[in-house]
Amino acid sequence: MGVTSSSPVQQRLPALDDRPILFAHRGARAHAPENTIDAFKLGLRLGATGLESDVWLTADGVPVLDHDGVVNGWRKRPIAELLRADLPTHIPDLEQLLAECGTDYDLSLDLKDRRCATTVIDLVASSAPELLSRLWLCHPDHQFLAQLRPYHADVRLIDSTRRKRVPEGLERRAASLANAGIDGINMHHTDWTGGFVALVHRFGRRAFGWDMQFEHVLRPSMRMGLDAVYSDNVDVMVDVARDEFGDEP
Repeated sequence: MGVTSSSPVQQRLPALDDRPILFAHRGARAHAPENTIDAFKLGLRLGATGLESDVWLTADGVPVLDHDGVVNGWRKRPIAELLRADLPTHIPDLEQLLAECGTDYDLSLDLKDRRCATTVIDLVASSAPELLSRLWLCHPDHQFLAQLRPYHADVRLIDSTRRKRVPEGLERRAASLANAGIDGINMHHTDWTGGFVALVHRFGRRAFGWDMQFEHVLRPSMRMGLDAVYSDNVDVMVDVARDEFGDEP
């Protein structure tokens, strides 16, 4: 029987890598305005090994980092209808993130606009090719990701879903992801058990978990072998990881 994130895992289960990726969700969201360059820089300073954001495409084809995808003014306007130059200055674009924060981290991007996918890959391939194997593109439609897979062999693709949205069961989904070359699955921490993580690992797929804000959630989730965790509270996440895995070499 699997162990849920609300139950302590006494012995750490194996993950595919030595330690999980520590994603600062929307930057250091608990410490600075989300999805800003300041938040991303702070997340890295606090010890996050990865950054997370949502990505949208402007009317002139620029991938920008924002959660809601709308700009508030005298009326709300979708980012897709606006030029990059017309966006508020606090909304960064992907090229700005790479210029300001470098590339010494993993980058997880939720593809909020499907048109973003190839644009993001092309931009990273030209501006920061060393990041491609640490670029994780997440989307809730794994069939769309399967269609995207032939576009570039190095970029990482993640099925972002909930367990209740996997009617065929995790074993069949993991097998499908492996056959399609999709690298893993990302679910809410309450959807994972140690048994489910081990099942996904059996197919060589990575298990990511999100919305991990507190030690009592982070510690058992890391112990069940998750390959990446997402948190707003970067300081708490980093402290738990150091306690579980030791300082980075």
